[in-house]
Amino acid sequence: MTSSSRQRVLVTVSGPDTPGITASLTGIVADGGATLRDIEQVVLSGQLTLCLVLEVARDKSGPGSAVLKDLLFAAKELGLELDFKVLDDAPSSPSASTTPRTSYAVTVIGDHVDAACVHALTQCLAQHEANIDEIERLSEGDLSSLQIVISFDDDEPKAHALRQALMSIARQRGVDLALQVEDLARRTKRLVVFDMDSTLIRIEVIDELARLHGVYDEVAEITARAMAGGMPYEESLQLRVAKIAGLPLAKVLQLTADLPLSEGAEDLLRVLKGLGFKTAVISGGFSFAAESLRLRLGLDYAYSNTLEVKDGKLTGRVIEPIVGPQRKADLLDAVAQREGIPLAQTIAVGDGANDLLMLERAGLGIAFHAKPKLVDAADTSVSKGGLDRMLYLLGLRARDVRAFLDR
Repeated sequence: MTSSSRQRVLVTVSGPDTPGITASLTGIVADGGATLRDIEQVVLSGQLTLCLVLEVARDKSGPGSAVLKDLLFAAKELGLELDFKVLDDAPSSPSASTTPRTSYAVTVIGDHVDAACVHALTQCLAQHEANIDEIERLSEGDLSSLQIVISFDDDEPKAHALRQALMSIARQRGVDLALQVEDLARRTKRLVVFDMDSTLIRIEVIDELARLHGVYDEVAEITARAMAGGMPYEESLQLRVAKIAGLPLAKVLQLTADLPLSEGAEDLLRVLKGLGFKTAVISGGFSFAAESLRLRLGLDYAYSNTLEVKDGKLTGRVIEPIVGPQRKADLLDAVAQREGIPLAQTIAVGDGANDLLMLERAGLGIAFHAKPKLVDAADTSVSKGGLDRMLYLLGLRARDVRAFLDR
């Protein structure tokens, strides 16, 4: 506790950023006998804002007059503006409330996050009595992603209501948004599992095989119903595979040899592997494609359905067990257990109804360019841009990702 002979002072310095500013000013603080209690610095468009909370001696000329005069003189010499404010001995703040508080990260992703969007979101936070502790731009160039760290009552119903309100604004403004507890589990994710069709790759392999076999329209209609949740996945798979009976295996292998990757997939996998993540594809698609992707992208695991082949042609049957929604979730669990990774440190990414249970099982479920049913159920979504945008959800800044990829 601050004694009656000491006083806390907030010093704010602003102006053009140049090397050595912080070193000069903190040197004065050290030499002047003041105690540094807190410090924060940000540089925005080349302009520095540096805040110092000092504990200084009271004297007749004002609190810490000597050290503050030295700081003011040094700031003027450096071309900076300096202001100070004497703080109360017992400051009141949300963090000082008797109600337990939890930190959350609000991540906003869009083609452009404009002032109206930021206003709507921050107004919503204020209405729900969430205190903004930090705002940081994650994107480079245009403001396409920012992170807002808030402190909020440790109350699950209140947090759910806040999330619903924020998500409503995000939909209205055409941006994606995630509300995550800002803790070590969020910062230390270790396993990412992906759906394959329309997630890691831009196509539905079954539809393309049907196109090669001349039954595209029939299969696509079943696919659409299944992905929208209109029929059990296992049933739809068997119906679709039956339609491609007789397709030569050579055509299947030709198609799966060079699958079109989703935008950002290669960069995302390079970053994840470089950071030590384990990665897997868990797909209701087919092993020919999943294994091709595993080798191409360096994935650690690949699970999918196996099609029966006789005399060099597909028989129209799937070899049991079928990788459907429940098995996808169970396989995520199995991989996490095998690697010794808690589910809270896992991420699942998918686009259709058959990914729902897998996304619910993961610590963070991401709906990627997904059907409405999955978007509504997932923790968050990436509805525009590439797979690499999900790196923002881990709190990674674009400039750091670029530097990593340029190595």
